[in-house]
Amino acid sequence: MSENSTPLEGSERFKAPATRRDFLGLSAAWSAIAAFVMAMLGALRLPMPSVFPESNSRVKLGIPSGFSVNSATYFSKHRLWLFRNERGFHAISSVCPHLGCIAERNDAGRFSCPCHGSKFDSVGNLTGGPSPRGLVPVELTISPEGQLVADTLREVPSDTILSV
Repeated sequence: MSENSTPLEGSERFKAPATRRDFLGLSAAWSAIAAFVMAMLGALRLPMPSVFPESNSRVKLGIPSGFSVNSATYFSKHRLWLFRNERGFHAISSVCPHLGCIAERNDAGRFSCPCHGSKFDSVGNLTGGPSPRGLVPVELTISPEGQLVADTLREVPSDTILSV
């Protein structure tokens, strides 16, 4: 027998054929690896927001003459209260700083959070409850077209009034 020849038992002809069980085992292993890789790709994407809220934080509310003096107008789409008094305009967010519930305004003009009981006065200052602070006053400006514009992501001091 020469050095390059193999014994008869070691030749490809006498190996057992692949079974269905072998195929299913390999399929299960590759499926598990693929699922793990896809889960890791999804987990790596979690810290990155898919929507950036800054894109639409400035909202047009209307022309100043459309709001009467001593009025309070609620914009439910923007979760925003707009107030007009003799001195001008100011706006506050209706989102409770505690856990993000929507504070409701009662007939006396005071606000309360229906979820956890935080209470706020008529200008949004905290008067009681678990909220760490009052409702957030937001920045108001006038657009070049003459409309009131609220920036829901820009907080201003609570005594800020936009005079028109």
